[in-house]
Amino acid sequence: MLSRSPSPVSDPDAPFNVSDALAPPRVNKAASTTKITFDGLLNDPLLLKEDLKNGCGGQLWPAGMVLTKYMLSQRASELAGKSIVELGAGGGLVGLGVARECEFAAPLHITDQLPMFELMKENVALNDLESKVQASILDWGEPIPTHIPAHPDIILAADCVYFEPAFPLLITTLKDLIGPNTTCYFCYKRRRRADLRFIKMAKKAFDFQEVRDDPNAPAYNRENIFLYTLRRKAPKCANKQLAME
Repeated sequence: MLSRSPSPVSDPDAPFNVSDALAPPRVNKAASTTKITFDGLLNDPLLLKEDLKNGCGGQLWPAGMVLTKYMLSQRASELAGKSIVELGAGGGLVGLGVARECEFAAPLHITDQLPMFELMKENVALNDLESKVQASILDWGEPIPTHIPAHPDIILAADCVYFEPAFPLLITTLKDLIGPNTTCYFCYKRRRRADLRFIKMAKKAFDFQEVRDDPNAPAYNRENIFLYTLRRKAPKCANKQLAME
């Protein structure tokens, strides 16, 4: 079965004009460790090892920065006691950033394909977050591993839209994970026309809403970065009953 590409494909001809304020350029660089405070939202900086040897998912990507800043600035107080899963985590930026600041009922799961597994584990250990974060392999379109919450309270997904053949696989995994009380925070950078195909698929499958309470949205929207929530659609019979009332 076709599996998700483990990381965005670097295309020198593709538009990717991201300001340094969102994420410093990270192209074809040697493995290194970056300290990140998310514009001062973390008192104790996150250490993120970036390593491209197994794919571009091993570097810092701008939508991950945007999503982490939003969760820390606008949603941190709501995460206490929640079960959380990150999809397409790469090196684990979003999940680790959230875990640095917040408390959970159970370990947060950062997930990606096998090529990113060791890097995720390294970054968990680098930040002494083994008690709060678990790195796991999750292939989109495949059954959800039994140790990952079947319907977590929160799903985090950043920069997962880049490999068009994987779009239906990602939709399948989101359908499997999004339960009646799940909220998925989905942030992506629009790079090509094909990305809109995924958005159309997501709007058809889920209650798909743009996040409206982020004061930083005008800045990152100018960079073609957008943040949405995805939830399970209410049954048609429930909608009909609400309309009658």
